[in-house]
Amino acid sequence: MRIVVLGSGISGLSTAAELLRARHEVIVVSAEPITATTSFLAAAVWFPTAAGPADRVLAWSEATFEHLAALAAAEAPGVRMCASMALYRDEPAIPAWSRSVRSFRQADRVDLPPGYGFGFRFEVPLVEMPTYLPFLSAQVDAAGARRVPRAVRSLDDLADLSPDVVVNCAGLRAAELVGDPEAYPIRGQIVRVANPGLSVSVRDEAHPLGRAYVHPRANDCVLGGSLDTGEWDTTPDPDLTRSILRRCRDLVPGLDGSEVLDAVVGLRPGRREVRVELDTAVLPGTPVVHNYGHGGSGITIGHGCALESAALVAAL
Repeated sequence: MRIVVLGSGISGLSTAAELLRARHEVIVVSAEPITATTSFLAAAVWFPTAAGPADRVLAWSEATFEHLAALAAAEAPGVRMCASMALYRDEPAIPAWSRSVRSFRQADRVDLPPGYGFGFRFEVPLVEMPTYLPFLSAQVDAAGARRVPRAVRSLDDLADLSPDVVVNCAGLRAAELVGDPEAYPIRGQIVRVANPGLSVSVRDEAHPLGRAYVHPRANDCVLGGSLDTGEWDTTPDPDLTRSILRRCRDLVPGLDGSEVLDAVVGLRPGRREVRVELDTAVLPGTPVVHNYGHGGSGITIGHGCALESAALVAAL
């Protein structure tokens, strides 16, 4: 079939790749280059965040974990397995995601920074999106996708491309295009600093100043972050930058003195439940498969959602 995939972030490109693997004709429509997508800014460490429903997210997460782990084993650009640690001040329950990661165990006391009495060690995929997203985009092009740069204000704007199916992966705009009142932005601010030699990803989802994480990459560290529901402002907040630096230095004291490179803001596509489903009503005469609303879990569930989207197309 001829399929128009709307969107060129991690969801759009992952879905396009699966559809091309099934030998469909694929047209990728996007108004912006991949460098302007929210995906390009993402810290992109596998960890289910701000997405539901829990059972489907768990299944998508596990499928994506195995896919990313295979890419890491194949030394795909920008993808590697990363030693990780989750920190807690009070004794935690075993998290639901523990069964999906590798080498899960209690952290040794010597690994815990001051103020923390508990922690878990594990290994998850880390994806450097400025490296991986162009690689994935090039793979989609090499597999035969056609690109159409276009600002789409309505799904009707795709009629001239004569699609048999439209796959709606337009992120935050996906909901606007179909009048979905359940969607909302989740503002996320991150700070990039020079990497002082760190290799372990560390997080505290319950820090008193707000959630905190430190994700080391080849040439920098991504520090975060925020989950500000309903906020549209993409201007970095200097006070929030200072707060992120303070809380992340609590997690990793070795960051003290690291040069601040920049602070950036992205708007995650939030929804109470991720929408991956077939819609035969929104565009009369053309089936639409929706794949949006991933919250803060785009890289964590993206491949699993792409597989399900491709299966919905196959069922047609």
